[in-house]
Amino acid sequence: MTLQIDSSRFTNLDVKDHDDGVWVVTLNRAEKRNALDIATIEELVDFFSVAPRAGVRAVVLAGAGDHFCAGLDLIEHHDQDRSPADFMHVCLRWHEAFNKMEYGGVPIIAALQGAVVGGGLELASSAHVRVMNETTYFALPEGQRGLFTGGGATIRVTDLVGKSRMIDMMLTGRVYQGQEAMEVGLAQYCVEGSVYDAAMELARKTAQNLPLSNFAICSAVSHMQNMSAMDAAYAEAVVAGVVNTQPDARARLAAFADKSGARVRRNS
Repeated sequence: MTLQIDSSRFTNLDVKDHDDGVWVVTLNRAEKRNALDIATIEELVDFFSVAPRAGVRAVVLAGAGDHFCAGLDLIEHHDQDRSPADFMHVCLRWHEAFNKMEYGGVPIIAALQGAVVGGGLELASSAHVRVMNETTYFALPEGQRGLFTGGGATIRVTDLVGKSRMIDMMLTGRVYQGQEAMEVGLAQYCVEGSVYDAAMELARKTAQNLPLSNFAICSAVSHMQNMSAMDAAYAEAVVAGVVNTQPDARARLAAFADKSGARVRRNS
């Protein structure tokens, strides 16, 4: 059964259905540099819980205004004066949201501009593809603020940049931007001008893939990274058995066989 997404239910997210199954999810707290409060996290949980069953074929994740996301809403955190147990449960909700993104099977293209800091980097690292431009900068300033990451940076950001760089970012507040950010793996694309336009182009291209193939790519790869090599090899074979024999793939295989389909060519 296909579920429906009611865009009017979202306040901190601006959720829009575009053509070809592409949805745009925009963090809608520009006055806070799109800092993540608990209400925003709950809306991310809601949307990405439904997306795989609602015909969403790809998502562009963006931030309103000049910044993608400045991280945890520190004002809310200060005002709430949470107990250790309370904040543990806040972190678990962050993990719930970001796990649904990474493992949900719907391709997520993050359009990154301005600040991608702290929890904002944790959010961005939950996407499958990240696009940056000349305004984008990345940081994990938790050490200077007496904090520690709680939304998966120790897992996902470490996977992107490596343990030593991750520790350096947290200890020193080091900021990555430009070509250096690309070289360490914080983004896969660096464009001039609009990251939104570039992310939308990638999302539309991705949405043309068969949904089952996208589901496997955007879910199984992450699961297999958590397995031993032997278990991952077995799981890969099982997933390939299902995906590579799907009926919808036969027309694409036939087009390859009769040379009517697109060929992979070197870039000019």
